[in-house]
Amino acid sequence: MRPGRRAAAVPGTVLALGAVSLITDVSSEMVSAVLPLYVVAGLGLSPLGFGLLDGINNGVGALVRLVGGHAADGGRGRHKAVAAIGYGLSAVCKPLLLLAHTLPLISAVLAVDRTGKGLRTAPRDALISLSTAPEHRGRAFGVHRAMDTTGALLGPLVAFALLRFAADGYDAVFAVSACVAALGVLVLLLFVPGRTATAAPADGPRPALRDSLALLRLPALRRLTLAAVLLGLTTVSDSFLYLLLQRRLDLPAHLFPLLPLGTAAAFLLLAVPFGAAADRIGRRRLFLLGHLVLLAGYGLLLAPLHAWWAAPVVLLLHGSFYAATDGVLAAAASATVPAEQQGAGLALVGTGQALARFGCSLAFGAGWTLWGGQPVLAVAAAGLAVAAGAAFLLIRTPDSPADTRTTEEHPA
Repeated sequence: MRPGRRAAAVPGTVLALGAVSLITDVSSEMVSAVLPLYVVAGLGLSPLGFGLLDGINNGVGALVRLVGGHAADGGRGRHKAVAAIGYGLSAVCKPLLLLAHTLPLISAVLAVDRTGKGLRTAPRDALISLSTAPEHRGRAFGVHRAMDTTGALLGPLVAFALLRFAADGYDAVFAVSACVAALGVLVLLLFVPGRTATAAPADGPRPALRDSLALLRLPALRRLTLAAVLLGLTTVSDSFLYLLLQRRLDLPAHLFPLLPLGTAAAFLLLAVPFGAAADRIGRRRLFLLGHLVLLAGYGLLLAPLHAWWAAPVVLLLHGSFYAATDGVLAAAASATVPAEQQGAGLALVGTGQALARFGCSLAFGAGWTLWGGQPVLAVAAAGLAVAAGAAFLLIRTPDSPADTRTTEEHPA
């Protein structure tokens, strides 16, 4: 950068990665929008069976996220290479859904797809962090998540159109999804730079796996990870929330893919302003406030209301929750680890959160099968209130400085 010139708040690398995520999310959300209905109504699986599938979406990806983050650290363009492998795996899986019509086969395909997502998430977020000035990371992650969510908004619309007008609706969704996913990989390879100015030098030593795991000795990262785990244990998955809304309003099946649009629209509109606000008021503070917004959404779902406006308000709160937590958590975590271990540090936080949500999906599916959706949602809401209080005690102090050498002096 030339002397006297300010670094861009949103570098070109972030915009390129945002374009990749936009295209990829069109593909993935096409599938996610129809999958709950496909397996519950189309294949006749119980909510517990779907809970297993939904848990795979979170759990398998979480198990390989650490591998992806660790493999990407050390310079030499590894962040882009590992991310490309992850995006490629997910693209390959989409056409395989055309052949999978039983729970074991669908589970296997989803496991590979989530492996790809797990590999790419930490390297992608590390590229965003390393290419952005520390004081602008909340905004940069917000811009990326807004572009990502644009894809999440378009995906269900495409799925809705295909279900409505295609002769073989589900097969058409899976086939088009595969083509779009391949386009996302191509954009990544052509337009995303392989290296960043602040990444580890090419001739520097590569951190060992034990060094990556030892990052949890940093008080700031350890407490942030624990808070994310506690809150993740009581975060009901999107798919279950949409199923609750669909059953409460008795919506026809072809309208089900439209429910994620409310969440995606709110996320899209609020991701950038919330990211900028996180840079000003504190990223961990906004992360906690986002979960309180989610708790309000749970409360509205549990309230004895049957007015038409209840569903859009719940979806607005749901999207606000994501805008205040998704990229904000990554920005907060990036300030607690050194540049040469950004991938591993972000993977540790993300893995803890994803495994917690995996457990929540399994428990919620089992509870729904045994007691019904509303009672188990009430339990989840009570648990979220308790978890929010515990998380406040863990992350109530101001954000730590970006220089992790001062972490011990400024515990999180």
